[in-house]
Amino acid sequence: VMFPMISTIEDFRLAKAIFEEERNALGVPAVPVGIMCEVPSTAVMAHQFAAEVDFFSVGTNDLTQYTLAMDRGHPKLAPQVDALNPAVLGLIAECVRGAHAAGRWVGVCGGAASDIQAVPLLVGIGVDELSVSVPAIPSVKALIRSLSLERCQELAAQALGAESAAAVRALVPLDDD
Repeated sequence: VMFPMISTIEDFRLAKAIFEEERNALGVPAVPVGIMCEVPSTAVMAHQFAAEVDFFSVGTNDLTQYTLAMDRGHPKLAPQVDALNPAVLGLIAECVRGAHAAGRWVGVCGGAASDIQAVPLLVGIGVDELSVSVPAIPSVKALIRSLSLERCQELAAQALGAESAAAVRALVPLDDD
């Protein structure tokens, strides 16, 4: 079970208490319970959440929108809402560090998981799982098979120090560029 839009430990505890009450009432065995990391506060506090959750899933669409304070549906702002912005990548890296320190895994969903330019960076940051759109599965699988973890880690370090999403994208050009 995964809870969306968790922004505080209290949010998680309340949601989990309600879930556990219903699970116990139904006599259902325990199941792993995780959270979506969709708001900056969750990424920043991942080390604290990791003591209580079983896993994380980074929702890159919402995390990007809230980190950059831009509406991804706005016709003039949408082109600037890019998950490869170093601030967004830094929050993903913070979530991974906090989760891994406690032995928790981190998945990524949303547009970035299927973005061929983002995949090497996410691998380099240490993401454990990508939830990819169905049409992107073959290309993402082929790309991952061709990657070197060491090179991905180098690219991720460069991306985290970049000044803009455009600079990050320049680090990982598309094949047809």
